[in-house]
Amino acid sequence: MQVPLYQVKADFFRMLGHPVRIRVLELLQHGPVSVRDLLADIEIEPSSLSQQLAVLRRSGIVVSTREGSTVRYELAGGDVADLLRAARRILTELLTGQNQILAELQQADAPPRPLPAPR
Repeated sequence: MQVPLYQVKADFFRMLGHPVRIRVLELLQHGPVSVRDLLADIEIEPSSLSQQLAVLRRSGIVVSTREGSTVRYELAGGDVADLLRAARRILTELLTGQNQILAELQQADAPPRPLPAPR
């Protein structure tokens, strides 16, 4: 039985649903990065980073290459960087809307301004 497309999409977004994975993808947007540099930027245990990199590698959105004892990771394609930029735009719009609502609520809760004194 074929898996419905919406299920495949949900699985894809679930795979992205970890802060470390998102941070790794953000760091890889500008080109290959060594595991050592990823560890320095993310500041987590090596075993935890290794687990998250394995998830990204199995999904096919990152690839690894070995250069001697150094392992470098990079995005498998540019579409992931496009997806992260789209997510940033969507979040910016959502947060801007929330800030506008917050400002309106704060203004509604503010005490009324006194009327100017008659002259």
